[in-house]
Parts: sequence; structure tokens; C-alpha cells
Amino acid sequence: MSDLSQAAYIWSAKGVGALAGSAISIAYMLPKGRREAAIRFCVGVVTGLVFGAPAGMKIAVSLDLAAMLSPAEISLMGAAAASLFSWWGLGMLARLSTQYRAGSNRSNKQ
Repeated sequence: MSDLSQAAYIWSAKGVGALAGSAISIAYMLPKGRREAAIRFCVGVVTGLVFGAPAGMKIAVSLDLAAMLSPAEISLMGAAAASLFSWWGLGMLARLSTQYRAGSNRSNKQ
């Protein structure tokens, strides 16, 4: 029974972290419209839920905090970080693809 409550506690910590990271991402880099805001929010939440625990462990080990934090705190920290930085990574890929498309269109016209 305690395993179930511990798992539920960790999932809720990941959910809160993912929501917080998504909200901070949207507030930090304002979206162009509602559609972009919704996409960014959903991508952030999913990324935080999926990669929250591994990202939290990596951060905790890198900062030598793993022994001082509970599994829920590690998941919360990782989910928030993964959620926040996921959109930045996708934004960089979108920019690069836009530049690539613009460059290929220029070369086709010449």
C-alpha cells in the first residue's frame, strides 16, 4: 500500500513540475498566439512527465544533491527543468528548419 502512495506522490510531483515549467516557459518567451501557447504548454507538460525523473537525477547527481533530496523532489525538479527547456530546444530546431527552408528556396530560384 505504501508503494502505491509513494508512486502517486512522485507522479503528482512530476505533474506539478511539468505544469510549472510550462507556465514559466510561456511567461518567459511569450507565444505569438493561442495556438502556439497551447502547443508549447502541451509539449512542456508531456516532456516534463516523460523526462522528469531522469532529468532530475542528472541534475541532482551533477550538483551533488542526490543524497539530500527525496525522489519526489528530484522528480519535481527534473520535470520543471525538462518542461522549461523542451520548448527552447524545439524553438531552436524550428528556427534552423526555417533558415534551411529559406536557404533552399533561394538556391532553387537562382
